[in-house]
Amino acid sequence: MKKKLVVLTGAGISAESGIKTFRDSDGLWEGHNVMDVATPEGWHKNPALVLDFYNQRRKQLKEVQPNLGHQILAELENEFEVYIITQNVDDLHERAGSTNVLHLHGELLKVRSTKNVNYILDWTEDLNFGDLDSNQNQLRPHIVWFGEDVPALEEAIRITEIADYFAVIGTSLQVYPAAGLIDFTNPETPLFYIDPKPIKIPNLRNPLEVIPEVASEGMKILKKKLIDLI
Repeated sequence: MKKKLVVLTGAGISAESGIKTFRDSDGLWEGHNVMDVATPEGWHKNPALVLDFYNQRRKQLKEVQPNLGHQILAELENEFEVYIITQNVDDLHERAGSTNVLHLHGELLKVRSTKNVNYILDWTEDLNFGDLDSNQNQLRPHIVWFGEDVPALEEAIRITEIADYFAVIGTSLQVYPAAGLIDFTNPETPLFYIDPKPIKIPNLRNPLEVIPEVASEGMKILKKKLIDLI
């Protein structure tokens, strides 16, 4: 029986592929204030800007490739039952070969109805005004914006609870509720934390090993450590 490896990934793992982090230190995302392009208020205020912003992100995604960090995670499915919970909206985990990926914050290559959260379509091209659902409602990016519920959270908690090993890769652990998932691990579950600028995790019960590296280098180290534990 393979051990269960649960991995929480953030912007740091995609940054090495050339995707800008969701929120840079200056509070901007690709030159835009996140409040203008990643909130329901921004959508209502200027939907044309929001549509254009995500259309540009969709184009950018076609120009980048998974990096070694993504690839090693996919390879670990040979030794472990791997569950990836990602804060990222790109599809780089899937393109690297990972087969069990849960997107907490939505997916760039999907859209949904503005009136029915369960009406979701695959979408690889531009999304424009006049692109409607079956009830003639405008479609919007399938992204969980600031201030919106995180529909996948309950499933993420269930996955976290069964982890034999839990790894955090390339996330600042500042965005909730994703950052709170660690609290749902078994206290005996070993925790691995890969980040070039790791923060101190308050009130942590688990045995912790910090790997202060970028995702690709950190994943080389983590793979060896995990296989040594088998």
